[in-house]
Amino acid sequence: MMNSASTYPHKMSIQGSSLPIIKRHQFNAEAMSSLSLFDQGLFQAFAQGPRQSVDYQCIHQAFEHWARVQPNAIAAEQGNEKISYQQLDSRANNLALQLLQQGAQPGQYIGLFVKRSLHMLVGMLAVMKTGAAYVPLDISISVEKQLLQVIDIAQLTCILTLSQFQYKIPIKHNLACLYLDTQQFPEKQQPLAALTRVSHSSDNCCFVLFTSGTTGVPNGVKVSHGNLTNILLTEPGNLAMKPGVKVSQILNIAFDMSAWEILGALANGASLVIRQKDIQAAVAKADIIIATPSILNNLSLAQVLPVQRVAVAGEPCPRTLADRWSKHCEFYNSCGPTETTIINTACRHFAESNKISIGAPTPNNTVYILDENLQPCAIGEVGEMWAGGAGVTQGYLNNSSLTEQRYQADPFLGGKHRMFRTRDLAFWHKDGLLEHIGRSDDQVKIRGFRVELDAISHALEHQPDCTRAITLKLNCRQLIAFVMPVNVDIATARQALTKQLPYYCIPGKIYSMDSLPLTDRGKIDKQRLYQQYIVTAKVQEIA
Repeated sequence: MMNSASTYPHKMSIQGSSLPIIKRHQFNAEAMSSLSLFDQGLFQAFAQGPRQSVDYQCIHQAFEHWARVQPNAIAAEQGNEKISYQQLDSRANNLALQLLQQGAQPGQYIGLFVKRSLHMLVGMLAVMKTGAAYVPLDISISVEKQLLQVIDIAQLTCILTLSQFQYKIPIKHNLACLYLDTQQFPEKQQPLAALTRVSHSSDNCCFVLFTSGTTGVPNGVKVSHGNLTNILLTEPGNLAMKPGVKVSQILNIAFDMSAWEILGALANGASLVIRQKDIQAAVAKADIIIATPSILNNLSLAQVLPVQRVAVAGEPCPRTLADRWSKHCEFYNSCGPTETTIINTACRHFAESNKISIGAPTPNNTVYILDENLQPCAIGEVGEMWAGGAGVTQGYLNNSSLTEQRYQADPFLGGKHRMFRTRDLAFWHKDGLLEHIGRSDDQVKIRGFRVELDAISHALEHQPDCTRAITLKLNCRQLIAFVMPVNVDIATARQALTKQLPYYCIPGKIYSMDSLPLTDRGKIDKQRLYQQYIVTAKVQEIA
């Protein structure tokens, strides 16, 4: 059992602060010179996770180990379909051989335009076995414009998809297309000499995940095998996945947290339960659930017991949600953008904890709280999170200017190390845990005052019966908020806010709803909420 005060169980005391006993890098003293000597010591101790080694350079090599050790174990199931580790490995090998014949190699990108299925797993592993990187999209919900953008940016020469979606694949010159569900897999294993000659490295790109750019052009984040093995093969990122344990697969393949489910399970010998239409049915069979807080909030806890472990990331987690689930299972709150490989901080939450924390840096990762001049903040002082270490990805695909903006040389680790600007605001508690207080891009000006929208949402979530809240800026003088469920007492919630927050932080309108709309990646869809408000306001105006 881990102590609620820290992510790590073995601790020492430094002048009243509990710090993990871990091997640490020596930070560049000049980079910390603006801090007192005492804060320099704490900054250096808090900012880095344990130094650990991993057993495999590439994530598919860990899967191959389990295919040898437990060939007949179930790797994944979906409905009545199941596939063993040996079957999955054999099919992936055969497909990889076909891809090699078509010229697949390290440094190339292959589209994986699929929906959740066992075929999806074959495609992922096959591409990795060739040394190339896969580019995932959920073809069932992707529009032509998005597909064309990804094809052009990644310069795809081959796409793996399903025959039922043939009509959705844009016609491009010299673009090969293989249908995973019509592949013929021979009963006898094909000679694998060609696969053994592939040059694999932890620096090879494993996959490229496209995020929505602010200009409407998606940005492809290059994630290496080393990035992945660092989080998926160490604690707490592996979530104690092991043979005999079932992990639900409920997230969109284009969302980085789906790699936590899929590759985390397969690299640790566990079994995947891939959802069909009913999310609840998939998680009901699982021992481990990975989700966004918004998705988890829509699940019935009574129907998933006895789940063993739950981890959330992707959005701020309401305290009430964490408390409810942590009473029944191990509950981990985590944080980290795609650019730092799924998560780079994590913490087990206990209902009796006096705060909800995003934890401490995961192994071989660092987190710095810096001011606007990139100087380290004193312990307890709010600043912006910059992430460093083994989780920092390779940058944006074919977008060097954006990479230069968001990734910078790491002044604390030095050398070739880089750090990434997360735009998350946080501060260190004296116990070495981080508290997330919002996003720098969610800070808005209302009536001339700087307001943090997440802080208002958190205050609403502390009101009776409120399980989820979101606050939006309507104009320079007014905020609007949405809460769920629909029976939240709006008058009581507003009265409570007036006692906690300044007048300019009180939303002009608060709407209660049965549910909040979600994006295809399971996060609250702020754009749809704003559009719903505009429509509602116009209807009321006409009436």
